[in-house]
Amino acid sequence: MNFDLFPRTMLLTRAGSRAYGIHTPTSDLDVKGVAIPPKEYVLGLDVFEQADKPLHFQDERFLHTLTDAEREIVKATKLEGSVYDLRKFFKLALDGNPNILDVLFCRDEDVLIWGLEDIDSKHATNSGFLLRQNRDLFISAKCKFTFSGYAFAQLKRINLHRRWLLKPPTHKPTRVEFELPESTLIPQDQLAAAESMVRKKLDEWEFDFSLIPDDASRMALTDQITATVSEVIAGLRTDVSEQDAKWRAAIKAVGIDDNLLLVMERERKYKGAKSEWDSFANWEKTRNKDRAELEAKYGYDTKHGAHLVRLLRMGYEVLTTGKVNVWREGIDADEIRAIRKGEWSFDKLLEFATDAEKKLDDVYKSKSYVVPHVPDRAAANDLCIKLLTRSL
Repeated sequence: MNFDLFPRTMLLTRAGSRAYGIHTPTSDLDVKGVAIPPKEYVLGLDVFEQADKPLHFQDERFLHTLTDAEREIVKATKLEGSVYDLRKFFKLALDGNPNILDVLFCRDEDVLIWGLEDIDSKHATNSGFLLRQNRDLFISAKCKFTFSGYAFAQLKRINLHRRWLLKPPTHKPTRVEFELPESTLIPQDQLAAAESMVRKKLDEWEFDFSLIPDDASRMALTDQITATVSEVIAGLRTDVSEQDAKWRAAIKAVGIDDNLLLVMERERKYKGAKSEWDSFANWEKTRNKDRAELEAKYGYDTKHGAHLVRLLRMGYEVLTTGKVNVWREGIDADEIRAIRKGEWSFDKLLEFATDAEKKLDDVYKSKSYVVPHVPDRAAANDLCIKLLTRSL
């Protein structure tokens, strides 16, 4: 990126806990926003997708948009966030990305920059105001998948960290432990090519069925692929996990022989163990002290747990009310803060996640949601062109 970001930023908002109203006085300050780059990045060969290095936001003009108290916090930490190219922002918003929708639906009080034309006031001619005025274009039933997907990504991290808390890895794995020589007998490029074929086959089996708008067609294709894959896996499963069985099935499906299969399985397991060790070591080294104490006391990452609850509830609200309630004060902010402080047990969190996911599924499958099935891409495209044209 080789241009001045601030004057090209058409919308900037508070993000994270401060946008949700679940922050403490000392919480870090994050921002998110949208920019329209100079014409050479729109019409020419130069590329800009997003700016997210803290250095970009140390610009005094960005800091000037904050309150005095917030500037003091930034002095002690740093101002972090992301500003996206308008076109990338639109694509993410149309996909129902929760973090992007926060920018469109946060409170007016949390908007720091309203538009390229006049950063200090909201006015119908301002680009940022116009974008937020049309925010409902981006809402659809796809939010069922994105909000629950982000929530269960939190749960995945919770489970991983919980496993490390209860049974931490004891040492860095060695190749000998996986019956592998110190250097592989098969050239790395051949192993990489074979693995690429297998992953491609696995990706085919993990098709995103939500992209098919017609429920009947989606269900038919789901049943067909599930039956085929299950039949193949059933013939290969012995005492291995379902993930390992899928891997073996994919290897067989692309025609890899048994000798290479054995080496690939050992290499994959070794790489997986080494990757987990590296992640564990980095987690121990970099984890926040206060969060580490909460994890040790309550047996799971309560911050991730709080966001899991927020995301699942917000997803349900979108589908049943058509509203993206970013600001949680007056809804469940007190409870979310309590969860972060450890007032929910791990079992209670799991029970909530299971029940909340079922509620979302029931709304989606019964088509009782009040939002469009898919977003209005044509209208969003017109708005994007309008904003780009005005800027250029």
